[in-house]
Amino acid sequence: METTSSSRVGTQTAEALAPAGAPGQEPDTGPHSDTQHTQPQEAPAPVPAARRTVEGFLAADFPWYGLDGAFSGPRWLMQVGTAADGTVEHGSTGHGDEPSARGEIATGEKERFAVVITVASNPLRRSGDGTGVLEATSVASAAWLAGSGLLAYSWPGQMDHSLRDDWLDQQTEAAWELADDLAGEDWSTLSLPVDGEPTAFHYRESEFGWVLAGSTGSGVHLGAYGRGMSAYGLGFSAIADLGSYE
Repeated sequence: METTSSSRVGTQTAEALAPAGAPGQEPDTGPHSDTQHTQPQEAPAPVPAARRTVEGFLAADFPWYGLDGAFSGPRWLMQVGTAADGTVEHGSTGHGDEPSARGEIATGEKERFAVVITVASNPLRRSGDGTGVLEATSVASAAWLAGSGLLAYSWPGQMDHSLRDDWLDQQTEAAWELADDLAGEDWSTLSLPVDGEPTAFHYRESEFGWVLAGSTGSGVHLGAYGRGMSAYGLGFSAIADLGSYE
């Protein structure tokens, strides 16, 4: 698997897996300077970030997954990743505490969260501009998105802010190499229920949390990462109502 942007499921980075933030800057809605001759145009109301996020999820042609009904804590939608032609390729849902990069270092409180990543299962396909072939998505795609996603919410102790970007680049490349070697000794096998059926996942732990990846019988690959919540007791299911994640 080549380390290209196309093989890494679109161009979305780990930072883009963060929870949706505030809406973008609103357009200037001030009155026109010549009020005697020109009616001021009414600017369109900005779309709330939450609604923009839901619309992105609704545009997908594959089922989204999250933790099953055994999880009773908060749930929220995160961002989706798209191909050059706008096709939704993957996205993530959050469960528990909304994580931050500094997390425990800044607050002293241990965050408890699990993020589930759904990746559309795609065969080899032509790029949007027709000039090449994009690599098919696979369990490795889900593993890399999960590994880089966990890193985006990790901050090594005693590390200066100016050094974190270099550390993140290095560790994200390492996460890609690990995802490309799911049969390697860094991974173990963990069986967890998906839609009630036992499913094998590739699983690994680090000082920053855990990462897992596997495939479902419904045409998608699943990745997940978390901290403060044990992966061993988790189960996954297709999301019947995205409204439960708003």
